[in-house]
Amino acid sequence: MSGPQRFASPFHRPHCLAAAAPAGKTKLTHPGKAILAGGIAGGIEICITFPTEYVKTQLQLDAKANPPRYKGIVDCVKLTVKSHGVQGLYRGLSSLVYGSIPKAAVRIPSLCKKRRNYCTSCSNKQINNDSLKFGMFEFLSNHMRDENGKLDGTRGLLCGLGAGVAEAVVVVCPMETIKVKFIHDQCSAKPQYRGYFQGVREIIRQHGLRGTYQGLTATVLKQGSNQAIRFYVMTSLKNWYKGNNPNKDMNPLVTGAFGAIAGAASVFGNTPIDVIKTRMQGLEAHKYKNTVNCAYQIMKHEGLRGFYKGTIPRLGRVCLDVALVFVIYEEVVKVLNRVWQTE
Repeated sequence: MSGPQRFASPFHRPHCLAAAAPAGKTKLTHPGKAILAGGIAGGIEICITFPTEYVKTQLQLDAKANPPRYKGIVDCVKLTVKSHGVQGLYRGLSSLVYGSIPKAAVRIPSLCKKRRNYCTSCSNKQINNDSLKFGMFEFLSNHMRDENGKLDGTRGLLCGLGAGVAEAVVVVCPMETIKVKFIHDQCSAKPQYRGYFQGVREIIRQHGLRGTYQGLTATVLKQGSNQAIRFYVMTSLKNWYKGNNPNKDMNPLVTGAFGAIAGAASVFGNTPIDVIKTRMQGLEAHKYKNTVNCAYQIMKHEGLRGFYKGTIPRLGRVCLDVALVFVIYEEVVKVLNRVWQTE
């Protein structure tokens, strides 16, 4: 006697990666969705936070030996606006706007208002940077999850480290070098960069292509530690919040709070590296033989406090940055999962 007949549905099962995950198993994010979502999140974030990045960079370049030009954050903003107008707070953003990742960047159309070498809209470099970062993280994490699809904090740290190193080499170092030189040049008695392309030509003429990769070691250390810390903290907090249900929805406010905590952790963890990177990429980078010598010179002339210049504006920017990026990223992925079916 044959066993009980199993019911066979006459309807075809739709193909949908995100909706087909078994109960108790984490839904994976397609790297393509991560690239697109990361790009959108990065573009929106940079529109909001770039002035704080400008202030942070100026304070880090403001060595005591000069003596200092600025008394603090408010004084930096006041003097910049007085001398160059509000658009002066966007000096160097053009270097981020023109950045790109060949064959990997996702370009998001944006409306830009340009005035000389300023831009008051989205940054393609930031779009491409976050595209690469999230795309690489999802690619690595999809291969490092356990049998239930869960990613623990340690593996999240390693995936973040890989994503940070990749973005540092491909995008961040050349674009950050140009950005820092543009910001530093604005404080010179006779600024030599009249626009983005003229400025890049001048940098390459004076320093060669290597001039756009100054501070590579410090940049790799900074971006690697940045993303390792952020993704470790974010992954650990998300695992704690979701408990035994890895597919539990997270309120955007919770995601934002976790992102701000992860951002703060990275600031206190690697601001000294960020200061060294900025000095190595400034117009006075020739004063330092290498990354180690730069750290020695800062310690010798400015003490430990010199390694934490710009911490407060960086803390404000990074907490807002990471919170916004993670919130927007998660929400965009949810939308993409509904409209983009992937295997």
